Amino acid sequence: MKPKITPTNVEVHFSPDEIIVSKTDLKGRITYANRVFMRVADYSEDDLLGVQHNIVRHPDMPRGAFRHLWDTIQRGEEWFGFVKNMTAKGHYYWVFANVTVDRFGDEVLGYYSVRRQAPPQAIEAIAPIYAEMLRIEREAGPAKACEASLAWLTQKLEALGTTYEALVLELFFQGRKTHVAP
Repeated sequence: MKPKITPTNVEVHFSPDEIIVSKTDLKGRITYANRVFMRVADYSEDDLLGVQHNIVRHPDMPRGAFRHLWDTIQRGEEWFGFVKNMTAKGHYYWVFANVTVDRFGDEVLGYYSVRRQAPPQAIEAIAPIYAEMLRIEREAGPAKACEASLAWLTQKLEALGTTYEALVLELFFQGRKTHVAP
């Protein structure tokens, strides 16, 4: 069960050369967490293993973004995106995530997630999109939240002539060119 944590307005940073790595089973339960993940999220290995990866989900993240992630990886494709996570103390940290399918031959065993510190310019661009998705989800109600915000995101991306993957990759690489670590 996910612990009840009150979000703070304290941001946690980690080095641009550090990588957060975790692995889950098919249901999203954590089967591996590296030391960077444990340190940044402020959880011990015992706190993480066997629990849903959403233990670090920040309430500022729209459900539609996670629907997009799950739809993508369940098709066997890799997913790239920005995610605002929450630590055990309620602090937050932004990551640029790459989630891939873990296979043994033709059998899907679970998922790997590799995350880097998200560049500030990318966060500035994606945060208003996620805020609008959250607004749409609140308006749509729990039963239709994911579909409503994901439909809005799809329309927005079509209007921009891009895809979510292309947008986030562009934001990440542009931000890395101009970002100097805090």
